[in-house]
This record gives sequence, structure tokens and C-alpha cells, in this order.
Amino acid sequence: SMALRRIAGASTSSSFFKSFTTVLPQAAEPAPASPSYLAHHLLDEFSRPRASRDGERLRRLAAHLTAPAVESVIARLPSWRHALDFFRWADEQPGFRHSCYSFNAMASLLRRRQPAHLDRLAADALAAGCPMTPGALGFLLRCLGDAGLPDTAARVFDSARARLSCTPNSYTFNCLLDALAKAGRADDAEARLQEMLVKCGDGSVDKYTLTSLLQCYSNAGRPDDANDVFQRMSQHGWVDEHVLTMLAVAFSKWGKVDGAVELVGRMEVLGMRPSEKTLSVLVHGFAKQRRIDKAIEMFDKMATYGYVADLPMYGVLIEGLCRQKKIGKAVKIFEVMKSSEVVPDVRLLKNMIEAFIHEGDFAIVGPFINENAGKLKPSDVTALYNVVLQGLVNHGQVEVAYQLLTSRVRGVQGISDGLTVGAHVFDTMQDVKPNSDSFNIVVCGLCKVKKLDDALALVKDMVGFGSKGKLLMFNDLIYELCNADRLDEGYKLFNQMKDLGVIPTEFTYNSLFYGICRRKDPNGASDLLREMCTNGHRPWIKNCTEMVQQLCFSGRITEALGFLEEMLKMGFLPDIVTYSAAMNGLCKTGKLNEAQEIMEEMLEKGLFPSVVTYNLMIDVWCKSGNIEKAVDCLNKMVDEEKSPTVVTYTSLIDGLCGAGRPDEAIVLWHKMSDKSCAPNKIAYTAFVNGLCKCGRVETALTYYEEMMTKGFVLDTFSCLYFINALISNGNTTKGCELLKEVLQRDMTQGDDLKMVGLINKAVEVLSKDGRTSPEISILVEKGLISRAQTMGKKDGN
Repeated sequence: SMALRRIAGASTSSSFFKSFTTVLPQAAEPAPASPSYLAHHLLDEFSRPRASRDGERLRRLAAHLTAPAVESVIARLPSWRHALDFFRWADEQPGFRHSCYSFNAMASLLRRRQPAHLDRLAADALAAGCPMTPGALGFLLRCLGDAGLPDTAARVFDSARARLSCTPNSYTFNCLLDALAKAGRADDAEARLQEMLVKCGDGSVDKYTLTSLLQCYSNAGRPDDANDVFQRMSQHGWVDEHVLTMLAVAFSKWGKVDGAVELVGRMEVLGMRPSEKTLSVLVHGFAKQRRIDKAIEMFDKMATYGYVADLPMYGVLIEGLCRQKKIGKAVKIFEVMKSSEVVPDVRLLKNMIEAFIHEGDFAIVGPFINENAGKLKPSDVTALYNVVLQGLVNHGQVEVAYQLLTSRVRGVQGISDGLTVGAHVFDTMQDVKPNSDSFNIVVCGLCKVKKLDDALALVKDMVGFGSKGKLLMFNDLIYELCNADRLDEGYKLFNQMKDLGVIPTEFTYNSLFYGICRRKDPNGASDLLREMCTNGHRPWIKNCTEMVQQLCFSGRITEALGFLEEMLKMGFLPDIVTYSAAMNGLCKTGKLNEAQEIMEEMLEKGLFPSVVTYNLMIDVWCKSGNIEKAVDCLNKMVDEEKSPTVVTYTSLIDGLCGAGRPDEAIVLWHKMSDKSCAPNKIAYTAFVNGLCKCGRVETALTYYEEMMTKGFVLDTFSCLYFINALISNGNTTKGCELLKEVLQRDMTQGDDLKMVGLINKAVEVLSKDGRTSPEISILVEKGLISRAQTMGKKDGN
């Protein structure tokens, strides 16, 4: 055969080789029943692609298939795919039936990464009624547990007697418990344990049973139950290195790292060696709790056992120390890592650089990068460069970041005096190439300090440099330009970003929309809204509201209403706030009927006005004398199940009194109380004054006294008006009593000429009344009346 291979290698196309192979007699085949014959030739066929297999040869081999040969082939094929293909082929051959060993050989290959295929394999075993020994059944159950198929394991176990001719014993129970434990199915495991005790007796529970139960409670996060099992194992002397390691890892995951350390100490006392995994888990556990000193203690313990730390472990320690601002210790561990020939990755280097910058130690950054970035990819070096730029921006040194970036883009070799921080950072790294993130960092930083001209210049440099930039950068700059009323430049940048392939977002459009609204440009706003509609973006209501308000306040009512109509045509439904803004503007310019039309339009579109909007309309209608429309608004509120407030009732009661309809006002007052809407001082004041205006003074007195019992006091002017109403109505005694109270109050706000006039009017009438003139004389003697009468003379009157 060696000669043939040499000849074939020399000239596989020669006629000599063809003739030689043609006359060469075939080697005698071993007896068909030979296991080595079957295994050798089946391996040869099923190691090939399916299309190149010899069908005739496979038919000859199939006639002599045996379960041991199939098991041997499955174990020796190059991959699980080849093995599964062969397994299914064998299952289709007439007269052949898989044994429990061939099933398990296949299950062993599928247990780690192919749960779906393993689940089907278990179903096939049940369907085939393949007889199994307890040992074979237990192995299959463990495979199912490893694949994360506890339910399938339970189904196979429960069907074993009827379908697999296997009576479960304590071993198979333990294997099932192991499968349930891996999935943390504690309740199921407890039920199966009780079943095991019933069928196999108390003596069936052994070390392996409790080990599975311990693992189950650990995976299920039930520390108290896990500890109970551990104590039981300790009493039987069944605690070994595996058990202690399992529990230590569980304690660490539960955040009970101190308990895990105690278990490790117990292992060492018993002469057991903690595994590398155990100590590694503890290091990470302490680091997660930010107990870096304890993490380093476990790290040092690893070194005493000769375990070698990897990059993730060094990383978690260094990051933890940097987070606690223990930069010196972080540098020492970093040097230990490098001496151990563990190469830092870009993430670790970024964390350390960020720590240096956070402490303001820019001087060390440059040498550190130049020393450690040699083995990094160019893109990773740029990432470190960006960390420095971000650090400068965060430290308020945006100008330095700007000059550092432009030195790379424009080829400037130096940085101006007074801005030397960080200038030397990349002195020995001339090949570092800024990317879109670099420009994003600096442009956003310039926007924060409102250096918009520098930001625009940098965007121009960026385009020339061949970078298209980032969305955030464009959004920030467009927003700031619009905020600074530089809308034209914002639009220019907006078009530029689209040309570069950066897709504007809703924020981008609304920034421009805000700038347009500030300029009160409804036509420009409508044009932009059409583009937003085309691109599936919605305008922010606050901008729409601003536009409507500004147009209304400027008296451009028609344009405001036209803008709202355009929004509706484009499918943007203005909300209640926008409509309310329009109504408010209309009301303040006296366009009450137009405001009423807006409200009717809201109702037609299913936008029910808010209580505030209704209150606004009711107040306006009342003050303009359109009391019926005000009442209609109240009725609409009630129909829409919006609860009127004290403001609603106060406006209406005042309006009804002003319209000379006090009886309706009284009815409404009681209705307000019935609705559990308690009147306040403003409501009482309006009601008392309104009743007085209608000539219902004695009724007003009743509500005045009610008001006083609730702790509300009329303001001085309203009280003086009420006093004169009482006097005019013939109740001089009550009028005098109230006047005395008013004059004895602090009159610091009594310099209003109208108030002085009301005092004088009341004094004049009361002085002529025999019932009250003595009281007036006393007030004169005390100087209270003379002081009040001179309050209005500060202006020379």
C-alpha cells in the first residue's frame, strides 16, 4: 500500500497507474461477522459526506449489524452530527434494533450542546421499548440532566417499568435527583425523595442522594435548606471536598461570601485543597460586593496554592480598586499581572486611564498608554485616545480636547500656551487616527459650553477627514443652534447630516421645529411637519403649544387657527394643551366666540377639554355677561364626567350674581357643597359681595357668619364694601361692629383712596345714628377714625 501511495503521489493521471490499479487483485475481505470488519468499514463510510457513500457496500454491511458494533462506531465518529446520522441509518435497517448501550452512546454525545436532539432520542427509546438495566437508565437520566431536560428525565423515569422493562432502584433515583438538582427543581426533588423512601426504604438515602439534594437547594437559592442538608451530611461523615466546594460557591452566589470563606477555612483544616474555581468565585464574589481587600486576600491565597490568575480576575480586582480610588494598589496589581505575562486588554486599559483622569492625573496617562498599547489593534488605540478626550471634556477642559483632536485632524504640531494638559499624551503615537466617536465627544463638549462656532468648524474638519460623525453629535449641535436662534445654520447642518447618511430622528426634527416655532413661522412649521409625517415622526406637543400661544398673543389668531388646521390635515391631532393654548390666547384678545368654536371643535374630535380649559371658558363667559354659555359649559363638564372645582363654581356664582340672578347663585352654592366641593375664601368673598350687589344683604350676612366660623376672613376692601351694604340696608349695629373690627386691624394696606372713601361714608352715616354714634365717638377718641381718614392723603389729597 505504501508503494501504491508513492506511485499515486507521483503521477495519479498516468496510464501506467490506471492499468496497474485495474489488474491489481482486491484484498480479501474479512469474514462479514467480524466486529472489526463492521466497525472499520462503517466508520469509513459514515466519515464521508452522505453523497459520496457507497450504497451497495452499506447494504452488504447492514445485513451484519450488531449493537456492539454500532456502539463502537458511534463513539469513534468525528462529530455528533456524523454519529446521529449513522444512528438513524442503523435504526432504519431491517432486523436491527438499538440496545440501551447504543442509545446511551448517542446520548453521551448529545448531552452537552444538543438538548433538542437528546430529547427526541429519549422519546425514541421509549417508543422503541428498548430494555434497559438500572445502570443504563441512570446514565441516560444523568445525560438528560446535563442537557437541562429535567422534565424529560422524569418522564423517562416514570415510564421505565412499563416501556423499558426496568424497575428503578436507589441508583436510578439518585440519577433522577441529580437531573432535578442541576435545574434547581427543589420541590420536585423533595417529592422524588419521598417516593424513593417509600419504594427503596430509609437505607437507600446515601451520600450521593444528599449531595444531589444539596446541589438542588444551592441552585434553587434556598440557603437554609442547603445548610440543613449539609449538617446532616456532616453527622454521617459524608462531607468531602466536592461538597464543601459546592456549598462555598453557592454561598458566594447568595452574597454570603463570609460564609464561603469559612467553608474554605474548614476545607483547609481538614487537609483539603480548595479548587481554583472555588477561590476564583470568591474573588469575584467579594469584588461584586465591593470588598476588594477581601478579594485580594483570596487572590493571594490562590497564589499560595500555585493557581494562576487570568485576565478577568486581574480585571475585576483592578477595576474594583480604581472604583475605590486606590490607584496605587491598582497599579501594583497591574504590574504583577504583566510580570505574569498576562496581556491587558483594551477594557482594562480604559478603566485604568479613566481612573487616572478622574483623579486629574493627566501626566501619567501618556506614558501609560505608550507603554501598554503596543499590542493593541489600531481601533483599540483610538478607543484609548477617546477616553482621554472624554476625560478632558468631563474635567471642563473642552478647549484642550478640541485642540488635541484638531492637532490630529489638521496636522497642528503644538498646543497653545496655557492649554498644555494632555498635550503629550500621544506624542509617541503619531499613527492614532480619530474616529466618529472622537468627533462626537468633542463636538458634544463644545455644545455644552456653547462654543458653537468651534463645533461647526470641527464638523467641517470631520467631513474632510473622511468621517461621517455620530447622530448624538448632530442632534446636540442642531438643538443648540436652534436654541440660540441660529435656525438657518441648524437647517444647513440638518441637510449635511442627511448627505452623510446619518438618519435624523424625532429629536432632530423637533429641535428644528422648536426653532421655527420660536420665530412664529407657521408656514415653515407646516413644511417641516409634512417631512416629519413622511418619515414617521411626531411633533412634540410643547412646541405646537408654543407656536399657537405666540401667534395668539401676537394677535395672529387666523394664522394660529390655520396652523392647527394644517396639523389636522397631516394626521397630527393637537392635544388638549394645544387647544387650550389657542383658547387662552383667543380669550385674552377678546375673541370669545372663536374660543367657543375651538372648544366645540375639540368636542367634535373626541378631545374633551380639561377642567382647567372649561374653567377658563366659564370665567370668560361670566365676565363678558354671557352667563347662559357659561352654564352650558358647566353642563358639558358634568356630561363628560369631569368634576367641577371650587374655581368653576366661584366663577359661575359670581357671574349669576352679576347678572342679577341671586336665587340661582344660592342654588349653585348648595349644589357645590352637595358635591363635596368645599368653598374657600375666594368663593365666600365672591358670594358675599355678589349677594350684596343683588340687594340680598341679610342673606349675605348669613354666609358671612358661616365664612367666619370656618376661619375665613374677608379682605379689608370687601369687608368695607359689605359694611356699607349692611348700613344701607338698615343694619347699622352690625355695620358698626364690623367697622370697629376693621379699624382695629393692621391697616398697612389702607392707603387706597377707595377704601378711605368707604370708611368715611360708613362713619358719616353711623355718626348720625343714635344707636351707633357713641361707638363712633370712642373710635374718634382713640384716634382710629382720624388715622384711617388720613390714610389716603399721602398723595397730597
